[in-house]
Parts: sequence; structure tokens; C-alpha cells
Amino acid sequence: MATQLAPTRYDAQREKLAAYFDGTAQKAWIDLTSDAKVSGIRATVRAGREQMRATLLGWLPDDLRRNRVLDAGCGTGALSVEAACRGAHVVAVDVAAGLVEIARERAPGFLGHGVIDWHVGDMLDASLGEFDHVVAMDSLIHYRAEDIVGTLETLGQRCHRSMVVTFAPHTPLLGAMHSVGKLFPRGNRSPAIVPVSEARLRQELARLRGWRIGRTARIASGFYTSQALELVRR
Repeated sequence: MATQLAPTRYDAQREKLAAYFDGTAQKAWIDLTSDAKVSGIRATVRAGREQMRATLLGWLPDDLRRNRVLDAGCGTGALSVEAACRGAHVVAVDVAAGLVEIARERAPGFLGHGVIDWHVGDMLDASLGEFDHVVAMDSLIHYRAEDIVGTLETLGQRCHRSMVVTFAPHTPLLGAMHSVGKLFPRGNRSPAIVPVSEARLRQELARLRGWRIGRTARIASGFYTSQALELVRR
């Protein structure tokens, strides 16, 4: 009889995220990623996410024809669509089935040379194949530094050119909120955002064989703070 591996912290957090985004948060997330009217707080988050999406896409080649791109944590699909419109073969995956269904509905019927394969599941699933570029926008902000590095190490084994990701930077404000529990979920609040020390994350990522750290950029828009980081094949 095969031995069943014990669930990891990554596995446990992935399941929490799936339950949250397919549960009470689904309507709010659909509104946030559309042009629906939202509160002032959510408007700052929307603006921040739009800036971050543009930043990450700006770090990819303008011409993505003949490139496979993994959109790891695709949500409602805006980044996937933009990458496909540049000619990419995008594999878009998210643990939240409801959000992927919305992404399918929103995607235009014509994407030029591009194509999108939508999947519900784990971004680390080896059956998704190999990629030229991996993009993980705000899908790792709920994980500790060691889990982020472990995730990127696994993804890096199937990526040939670059990985562009975001993390929640450890700012004084986020650190203080985290220390008193205000970033932890209550009721329908999202799963905890985990602030990560940039210095520590860089130190750990520098040990990834075959990769070097490239560009970085922090986006701060009201209640949205996230930092982009690029890893490039040596």
C-alpha cells in the first residue's frame, strides 16, 4: 500500500484560499475585477492591482508568440487575456472554480495568435507542463517566506526564462497589523496576508540554482501594498 504524504502548510493554505474565494468572497472579487461601482477602499485596491498587472506584464516580452506562460492564480483572468493578446499560449490556473468560470465567460472569443487553457487546481501540478514564463500575481501573499521560496523552486524546475511574482512586503504598518492579528481572517475576511521581509526573501531566493534576481517594484495604492520581484534564468 502506498504511503500517503502528510499535508504541508502550502496544501492547508491552498485549501483555505479555495474555500474563501469560492465562498463569501466570490461576489466581492467579481465586482473588484470588473468596472462595477465599489467602495473607496476597494477602489484603491482595484487601482493598485491594475498597476501591478501592468508592471508584471511590462516585464514580459511584448511579443509572446511561441511562448507558454503560466498564470499561477489567474483569478478572473485579466492578466491571462492580456498575455494571450500578445500571442502567448497561456495556461491559467486557480484553486477557485467559481473565479475560473467567470474568467472563461469574460475572455473574448478572439485572442489573435494567443490561446488560453483554463484549469481549476494547483499551480504546482506538474501535468500543466513546462513554461517560458511564470506569473504569480498576488497568489503568494498568503504564504510565509519559506513557502514562497519552496513554491518558486518547484515552479522553476519547469520554467525556462523568467518568473515574475509578488509578495506582501513587511512594512511598519503591515507588520504592526499582523502582530496584533488584524490581518487574520474573521467572518468573511480574507485568509491572512503574511508580510515578508524583502531582505530575507532575497537571501533565500539567491540560493535557487540557475536563477538570478532581476527587477523589483513596489505598488502602494491606499489599502493595496504589494511588491513585484523578477527571477531570470542564468
